[in-house]
Amino acid sequence: MDIVELARDLGKKIQEDERFIAMRVASQQCDADEALQNMIGEFNLKRMAINNEAQKEDRSEDLLRQYNNELRTIYAEIMQNPNMAEFNAAKVEVDDMMNYISTILYGAVNGEDPDTIEPQQSCGGDCAGCAGCH
Repeated sequence: MDIVELARDLGKKIQEDERFIAMRVASQQCDADEALQNMIGEFNLKRMAINNEAQKEDRSEDLLRQYNNELRTIYAEIMQNPNMAEFNAAKVEVDDMMNYISTILYGAVNGEDPDTIEPQQSCGGDCAGCAGCH
């Protein structure tokens, strides 16, 4: 079996993984949630209104502030939707899995032993109390 076939097989295994399946189910629930879809549509329209106003030569800073406040409110409502929250949590799981797989592949390409490569732990980005990156 060549490398491309192995990659295709890996892709199929990923699609069979419970984390991937959970993300797809959550995505379908988001798609079926009419209230959520309406909020997403409203969010997109508000974003377009912001872009249109910002491109005007005589743009209104007050109107832009109002649109931005409305956009933030809509975004918060979207993110509080139970279906969206479930999708985001499931997506984090899939992203973590894919990052681990990528870490193994990149490590192998750089000569590391694929059997000993472990997932990368994020530091969280706060460097204030850090003794240095590894």
